[in-house]
Amino acid sequence: MPQQQTSSPGQGQRFDWWAAPAAAPQPDRPAPPAPAVPPPAPPVPSAPPAARTEAAPPARPLAPAPVPPVEAPSAVDSSEVYRAVQGSDAFQEIKRSYRAFVLPVSGAFLGWYLLYVAAQAGAPGLMRSQVAGPVNVAWLLGLLQFASTFLLTWLYARNARTKRDRAALGLRWDTQDQLR
Repeated sequence: MPQQQTSSPGQGQRFDWWAAPAAAPQPDRPAPPAPAVPPPAPPVPSAPPAARTEAAPPARPLAPAPVPPVEAPSAVDSSEVYRAVQGSDAFQEIKRSYRAFVLPVSGAFLGWYLLYVAAQAGAPGLMRSQVAGPVNVAWLLGLLQFASTFLLTWLYARNARTKRDRAALGLRWDTQDQLR
């Protein structure tokens, strides 16, 4: 990296804002006062001298905590349980219901978006047509893109809640019971 010369550093000195030396304290400003440290507290005697001469009872070692018995690993293999669930009719029905909603709706939304882009490119005169005041067809269709996004999100959540969530939760509980 070539060295840049500026007028502020001395001859042959390099001046980078990230490598500038720390500024020394200025004499016109007083240094901040040092934090006050409280004096150490005097030691507190633990017991009178007469009590220290008596022998303390020997300390008992703590008894070890009881160890719970180790259970043998379950004979059910989790990968077999999940394979069985994946092949079950209930799981296939959940997947079928999901695809039946998502694929057509995604295709319709993608087509609607591509129609909007194609209209912008292919029919600029139509898109400039005034609808109401300063709002033209392009603005109206652009705002409808947002509205359709929110509408489809709401429809998806409602469809999942009413058609798939209960079945998926039941399948999940059955699977967890098999894994215990």
